[in-house]
Amino acid sequence: MDPDLVARARQGDEDAFEALTVAHHARLYRVAYGVLRDRHLAEDATQQAFLDIWRHLGSLDDPARFEGWSYRLLVHACYAEARRKPRWAPAGDIPEGRVPVAPDQYGRVIDRDLLERAFRHLSVEHRTVIVLRCLLDMPLEQVAETLAIPVGTVASRLNRAISALRAALQAEVRPVIPMPIHQGVSR
Repeated sequence: MDPDLVARARQGDEDAFEALTVAHHARLYRVAYGVLRDRHLAEDATQQAFLDIWRHLGSLDDPARFEGWSYRLLVHACYAEARRKPRWAPAGDIPEGRVPVAPDQYGRVIDRDLLERAFRHLSVEHRTVIVLRCLLDMPLEQVAETLAIPVGTVASRLNRAISALRAALQAEVRPVIPMPIHQGVSR
């Protein structure tokens, strides 16, 4: 991160802002996708975050805090996108029932698919703390600062998110046991 570039962008230097956008787009998009689990929504949220960054860059007092500040604006944009999007529902073409555990090359694909489906069941707030803490490896204090919530709330939300993810994973791999159908009713 180049504080001089941020300072120049704060003063209205469009070339400096463009350089910031190019330098930080992939990082912000990755977080947005992690939270929203949809590439179109993630791109919209990232674009909105950059608009907000441009509009409010003058309010950033310390250019060295740009990274955390940009995450905060991105998270707000992700929350706004999530409110506009209807709650995720599993696609109809995904077969229900027991998912085979494959020891071969397909096992990793199956595991990744299970994790993706389970992750989609989490609330956007839970996905956000998991992405910030686990994907970006942010300390709890930085997650709290990014989300503008107390550290204890972050710890609690992270604990609940991980528990919910475990439960969703267990629900995804639980076999569906067919109920016997009785042909006739005897009296």
